[in-house]
Amino acid sequence: MYKRLAIMIVVLLLIFGGIFGWKAYTGRQMAAQFKAPPPPATVASAEVQAEVWQSSLQAVGSLVATQDIDVTTEVAGQVSAIPLRSGEYVKAGELLLELDDSVDQAELAGLQAEFKLAELNFARMDRLYQDDKKISQSDHDLAQALLEKTRALVAAKQALIGKKKIRAPFAGYLGIRQVNLGQYLAPGSPIVLLQKLNPIHGDFSLPERNMAELALGLAVELQVQSRPGRSFTGRVTAINPGLDAQTRNIRVRATLDNPKGELRPGMFADMRILLPAKKQALTLPQTAVMYAPYGNSVFVITGQDKELTIQRRQVKTGAVRGNRIEIIEGLAAGEQVVSTGQVKLRNDQKVILDNSVDLGAQAIGP
Repeated sequence: MYKRLAIMIVVLLLIFGGIFGWKAYTGRQMAAQFKAPPPPATVASAEVQAEVWQSSLQAVGSLVATQDIDVTTEVAGQVSAIPLRSGEYVKAGELLLELDDSVDQAELAGLQAEFKLAELNFARMDRLYQDDKKISQSDHDLAQALLEKTRALVAAKQALIGKKKIRAPFAGYLGIRQVNLGQYLAPGSPIVLLQKLNPIHGDFSLPERNMAELALGLAVELQVQSRPGRSFTGRVTAINPGLDAQTRNIRVRATLDNPKGELRPGMFADMRILLPAKKQALTLPQTAVMYAPYGNSVFVITGQDKELTIQRRQVKTGAVRGNRIEIIEGLAAGEQVVSTGQVKLRNDQKVILDNSVDLGAQAIGP
């Protein structure tokens, strides 16, 4: 009995010893794995470049038509014809709308008859006056005054008839018409929007501190959301003489060529006013900078050939031009930094460069 008990104890010791031994072995293996350095991460790199940047002022503004009016009527009348078509380009003087002038035409015919009679009467009176003054001076003057009066009445009626043909005061693009055939229009009733789009104005404001840097003729670059990647150029053409009393900003206007009508009034615009001065700037792609509340940083690549490692370094950033950002402090020209693939990277980690593809912001590394 004692022998059997001893055997069972030995067997149990062997079983539990094997289990504890296996646990210890796997624990040592896992600890070794954690202590081992992570495998190299594949990243793309960019070089810190020294560039000459033109000094500029940044502003936001909106586009304004060179000329912008609601075409209206000066006289009352019923719409008899609408030659205009919404959205079309029209030339200066082109007929847009006609009001019924049948009554005016009839009245004009009567006035023209009166004018012709007055003209004949004055001719007779003038001959009699010139022929040994067979009529008095007052009769001659009365006939002449009647002639001038009827001439003026004819001219006034012709002007009234002319006002019932509404024409474009300048060349531009029409909006959506606001009248219909047969509709009665009172004086001042809006008919259609007319805008001149070439050239076009860009209005913006700048703080008081920039007033000394502003001047007429400065070049302006403009970008709008509807044309991503496109830049439009123009010149500063007007500066308000005074500042806004509420905001202490100065109002500025730029004028830009717009032959294809790509820029439209009301568009929101990012504007850059180019100043004569230029400066040296160290730049990087924006993707290379990691932004954080406690400060911006980059991963600097050090080493040679296949022994490349990275170190995180704080940097101070400046202006942005397109997809590049200015580095004011923290880097020197020629240094290599990680441009894409920073996710999960850490100091002293080995990296492999691969600039053949844009890795974007995908998670790479261990």
